Amino acid sequence: MRAMLIGMLGLVAFACGSSGPQAFLDTDKTTIRASLDSFTVYVVQHRDSTAAAMYAENATFMPPNQGMVQGRAAILAWMKTVPPMSHFTASAIDINGRGDLAYVRGTYQVVYLAGATDHGKFLEVRRGGKDGRWLIIADIFNSDLPPAAPEMLTMFFNSRGGIRTHDPGIMSAVLSPG
Repeated sequence: MRAMLIGMLGLVAFACGSSGPQAFLDTDKTTIRASLDSFTVYVVQHRDSTAAAMYAENATFMPPNQGMVQGRAAILAWMKTVPPMSHFTASAIDINGRGDLAYVRGTYQVVYLAGATDHGKFLEVRRGGKDGRWLIIADIFNSDLPPAAPEMLTMFFNSRGGIRTHDPGIMSAVLSPG
């Protein structure tokens, strides 16, 4: 009987000690929102290394109309091909999670120095670290604008996805609706 009582007390103690996943706190949301705001500043300032550092080493980045980009170093290389921007905003619609895993769903708007514009949506998955940072582990975005004709795109994009011209009239015709 005594052994059974000790066993039951041990089981109760074990059950009380395993509280399951930690709650996702308002402070986590605030930290992630601040990180998103910083990311947009880094991108506009072409601080590519700082922006890429917001991704986990093994992150997956999924840009539109291209293959997946695997790893922070490859994401940094991809960022270096993006034309300069005069304005970029990313607005979180929903930030939620559980424990050390969170997602951010939102919209973005961008104006390139060449004059072209874009707007669309994104979804990020983030993992919280012991250091308090929420690194991006998966990121996908796509435009709300209709795609340009493929033959037009090859005239203006190089094989790595970089834009060949910075003529505002041409870029607006290719990347803007109507």
